Amino acid sequence: MQIEISASARKLQGTGASRRLRIAGRVPGIVYGGGKEAQAIELDHNTLYHLLAKEAFHSTILNLVLDGEKEQVLLRDTQMHPFRPIVLHVDFQRVAKDHKVHMKVPLHFINADIAPGVKLSSGIVSHVMTELEVSCLPGNLPEYIEVDLSNLALGHSIHISDLKLPEGVEAIVHGGDSVVATISLPRGAVSEEAAAES
Repeated sequence: MQIEISASARKLQGTGASRRLRIAGRVPGIVYGGGKEAQAIELDHNTLYHLLAKEAFHSTILNLVLDGEKEQVLLRDTQMHPFRPIVLHVDFQRVAKDHKVHMKVPLHFINADIAPGVKLSSGIVSHVMTELEVSCLPGNLPEYIEVDLSNLALGHSIHISDLKLPEGVEAIVHGGDSVVATISLPRGAVSEEAAAES
């Protein structure tokens, strides 16, 4: 899925200039990396706000059209107003085709309804992780990673090592083979079972 967003170079900088931009319905931002100098930019607030609501905008390579020139970037940071639906600032990082990127990719859980732990044992699925940090070349970056729960039994878990990652994509693991999802009995059912046993 290709997402394109338009921006223009920002001439004036500083707190006052940024405030004036926001009043005019624009968002100050910056694009950096890729062996080029950092460039101050401005974007349309409403367009950006609606794109931020899309999951793919946070985890795929974007086409940033800056004053007519297209470059590939990743969304790196967004600053939001504490309680109003206003984007205050946005950071993009340029990507080079031959340099690996580190990115958090969302996990999509499938086949939970046919998992033995749910269907036969009335268990519930706990999503321990909702995204996975990966390393890959920009061209291999997946929009999301599927987690197939079709064989998961009650009391069992799926770990990072169990995931089928696309070719050229490596998981960045911090502190061991973490649990991604597990199926367990609901809390009430556990206490009823314990009462029946006693």
